[in-house]
Amino acid sequence: MTLPPEIDNFRVAPNCIDPIPTDLIRETILTRVYGGASPFDNFPPPHVANSLRHRSLKGWGSKGAVFRHLIEEVRPKIIIEVGTFLGASAVHMATLTRQLGLDDTLILCIDDFRGWPGFREQFQFINHINGDVMLLYQFMQNVVYSNVTDSVLPLPFSTGSTLSRLCQWGVTADLIEIDAGHEFNSAWSDINRAFRLLRPGGVMFGHDYFRMGDNRGVRRAVNLFAQIYGLRVQTDGEHWVIHTS
Repeated sequence: MTLPPEIDNFRVAPNCIDPIPTDLIRETILTRVYGGASPFDNFPPPHVANSLRHRSLKGWGSKGAVFRHLIEEVRPKIIIEVGTFLGASAVHMATLTRQLGLDDTLILCIDDFRGWPGFREQFQFINHINGDVMLLYQFMQNVVYSNVTDSVLPLPFSTGSTLSRLCQWGVTADLIEIDAGHEFNSAWSDINRAFRLLRPGGVMFGHDYFRMGDNRGVRRAVNLFAQIYGLRVQTDGEHWVIHTS
């Protein structure tokens, strides 16, 4: 497809290898990211144990009906969540997959777990040690408390670098949620990079489609992406949904 230069310059085309088998994805992540061990082994480390709440699952739209609708429809073996924060939607999806008998479903949660400048003004309960915010540790504590450590794995890096690396490792998914940066460039990058990880017939969806003034942000990125690839945007509550089949 020939695109105007101002659009083509925004496209993302990492070098991807052929998809690896689904049953090798957990092992691949554990080996390449965590040296073969689970990040939940011996959690929490002593130096943060007293800084964590037993459970703190703050989120936005994290229990919308769209999650059950899509998990029932797709019955995914691999879910990728781009933008996780404290893990509210990840824990909800893990609970849903178990309720639906999808006990082997793996949810990969991509987030640098740094928040954003000034976020602790809103979330003062998130502690920090020498400027290192405890978002990753609180996320992991939430996963442990919810007893879904077999279903959820964090990938604590930037969304762009992680999505590109997963593509290079042959990791693909049946269902991908995009809910990280809300400005146009961030959303556009995440959507395009994530799309290359989506298996044929997979579904991509995300939050914040109806944010005020979002013709400059998520909604603009979603609509432009769908227009370029000839796909249709559907909505389910506060979420946008794109089917690839």
